[in-house]
Amino acid sequence: MNIGEAAKASGVSAKNIRYYESIGLIPEVSRTSAGYRVYEEADIHTLRFIRRARGLGFSVKEVTQLLTLWQDRDRASADVKALALAHVEELRAKIDELEGMANTLLHLAGSCQGNNRPNCPILDDLAGR
Repeated sequence: MNIGEAAKASGVSAKNIRYYESIGLIPEVSRTSAGYRVYEEADIHTLRFIRRARGLGFSVKEVTQLLTLWQDRDRASADVKALALAHVEELRAKIDELEGMANTLLHLAGSCQGNNRPNCPILDDLAGR
């Protein structure tokens, strides 16, 4: 199938497919004599795997590691679990950071009169005053 069909079948945009190929996340596929990429069913499975991993917030580097583990039938599942749990910790840290930001903004917004006067504690805080 061509790149458009592969994009539709995998749920990964053609632009991202080209990008993943350019960074080596997926191998270069064969091409027709006219230079069009030709994708096989195995390529679609790999693209779906990548889409799902990226949807769970794994970085490209982590997806590379996951793909390596997925393709290695002699791997230990403990390696996959360790990678997943490390990612959970990163997500929790990001959640804590985002909650802190939201709480700070709520506090600042609560301090703001929200009227026609120019005084604004939100801008004062951003300015470091």
